[in-house]
Amino acid sequence: MNKLQKGDEVKVIVGKYKGKTSKVTQVLPNLKKVVVEKVNVVKRHMKPSQQSPGGIIEIEKPMDWSKVMLVCTHCKKPSRIQMAIVNGVKRRKCKSCEEFIDKK
Repeated sequence: MNKLQKGDEVKVIVGKYKGKTSKVTQVLPNLKKVVVEKVNVVKRHMKPSQQSPGGIIEIEKPMDWSKVMLVCTHCKKPSRIQMAIVNGVKRRKCKSCEEFIDKK
């Protein structure tokens, strides 16, 4: 189980978008990267083709997952995550408030 999952709310802690809070739209565990909604947006010039009209489009690029922190659902603060095994199931736990983040 990864510490970040699709749909989690995260806060960017470094770089151009520092301080911005948004949701994770995609997790790429092999590359250790995440795609965050409305963060790390770049403009791409596309040639017209039969499928698309072309033009300038905006794409959200993946960023390293060490640059974001998960926002706890209970204490509403960005915090580090601890993995805990409860009844044989791995669950994520907030280090600051000691509450479980998973809904299960």
